[in-house]
Amino acid sequence: MDASIDNLLAAAKIRATANRILVARTMLQSEKPLSLIELEDALLSIDKSVIFRTLKLFADHHLVHVIEDGSGCVRYEICHSHAHHDDEDGDEHDDDDLHPHFYCEVCRQTFCLNEIKLPHIDAPEGFEVRTVNCVVKGVCRKCRKKQ
Repeated sequence: MDASIDNLLAAAKIRATANRILVARTMLQSEKPLSLIELEDALLSIDKSVIFRTLKLFADHHLVHVIEDGSGCVRYEICHSHAHHDDEDGDEHDDDDLHPHFYCEVCRQTFCLNEIKLPHIDAPEGFEVRTVNCVVKGVCRKCRKKQ
């Protein structure tokens, strides 16, 4: 898996270091977007500030999506689309990987809805869209079965 992580980092123009590989591996192995606290708990050998700086670097290079799930917690997930391209104005877009998220109000988990793609948003002239965030709230399948 480390070879594919190296390729993932290289595609995002991020130098592969041991800590960056560990953070990326942990995120890729997760079935859901992770918060900073969840990453800190999973990566006890890495200083919290290093994890935060790594997430910031990943976000700056469009390697992760930053998700505000409505719970007051920010979560991160690896962006699987590497079809980043520049439009005629030189702005970078990665609409191919944009999808909504589901926040369960019972277990407080956030789930990717990968099979649902968000439409491209054409902003009015003079406006610049930098990110799109769509969160659906309700009760997940597992919590519904418990009710």
